[in-house]
Amino acid sequence: MDVAGILKETGALLEGHFLLSSGLHSGGYVQCAKLLRFPDKAAQVLGVVVDQVKDLDFDLVCGPAIGGIIVSYEMGRQLGKESIFTERVDNQMVLRRGFEVPKGSKVLITEDILTTGKSSYECIDAILGFGCEVVGIACIADRREAGTELSLPVYSALKLEIKNYSPEACLLCSEGKIELEKPGSRKQSI
Repeated sequence: MDVAGILKETGALLEGHFLLSSGLHSGGYVQCAKLLRFPDKAAQVLGVVVDQVKDLDFDLVCGPAIGGIIVSYEMGRQLGKESIFTERVDNQMVLRRGFEVPKGSKVLITEDILTTGKSSYECIDAILGFGCEVVGIACIADRREAGTELSLPVYSALKLEIKNYSPEACLLCSEGKIELEKPGSRKQSI
C-alpha cells in the first residue's frame, strides 16, 4: 500500500516552517487530521499498523488527545479492543471521563505522529499508576530522527525522514523567508 501517496492525496503532508509539539522546528509536517477526515482512507492506513500488532498480547489501546483519539478508536475497532484516551488538564495528560485501566492490563499506545515520543510518554505516565503494562507505541507516521531511541517498540504505517531543528539552530528561521506556523494542539507560543 502507498501510505505516503494516501497522505499526499488527502493533503496531510505539508511543507513550510512549523513549530512542532516537541518545541522543535521543521520544514515538513504531517497533519493527520487531513487523513482522518476520510474514514475509508484512515482505515486503510491504520490497517497497515493493525497488521503489525494483531498478534501482540494486549488488552486495550490508549491515545493522547487530540491526535491519538481517532487513531485509538480506529485501531480498537479493527482489533476488537477497547479504546480510551488521555487529555490535557492544566497542561498535563490525565485519564478522565470515567476511563480506567484495570490493574494488570496490557496497553498499546496509539498516536498520529511520533517525533520525540513526548506525547506518548505523557500518555504512558497518565496510565502507569493504574498498575498496567505498556507493550508498545503504534502510529500513522514515525518521523523520529536517527538516534531518537525509545524504550518501547514502535509500529507505524510509514517511516518519514523530515529534518527537525532546535529553535536556536533552525535554518528556516535564519533564512527568514517562511513564517513559522504552529499547527499542533499543544499550547505553546511561537
